Amino acid sequence: MSTTEESDLGTGIDFMAEQDSKEFRELRKTHRSFVFPMAVIFLLWYFAYVLLADYAHEFMSIKVWGNVNVGILLGLLQFVSTFGITAAYVSYSNKKLDPKATAIRQRLEAQEGE
Repeated sequence: MSTTEESDLGTGIDFMAEQDSKEFRELRKTHRSFVFPMAVIFLLWYFAYVLLADYAHEFMSIKVWGNVNVGILLGLLQFVSTFGITAAYVSYSNKKLDPKATAIRQRLEAQEGE
């Protein structure tokens, strides 16, 4: 967005310059330091499950309890891990990301009021 377009919106904030600010870069780095490793871990876990389901039929069909086998348990653990990752991200965000984002927002709101 150009400076002219920003003026048309009634805001005096230079968002392109804000993206280059130290605070915003730090926020992005903090966010990525959680999201990228967690995404890699989850994808590895997901593809391991898919590969086991495709190539390790005997292992996945081992009965654990009644008609429940290893494949069903690992499939259910996919859901559990998704909820666990979500809970971990919410906690991480509350502790690490939200304070930084709030500081940036307050600084920008103060600039806008000038």
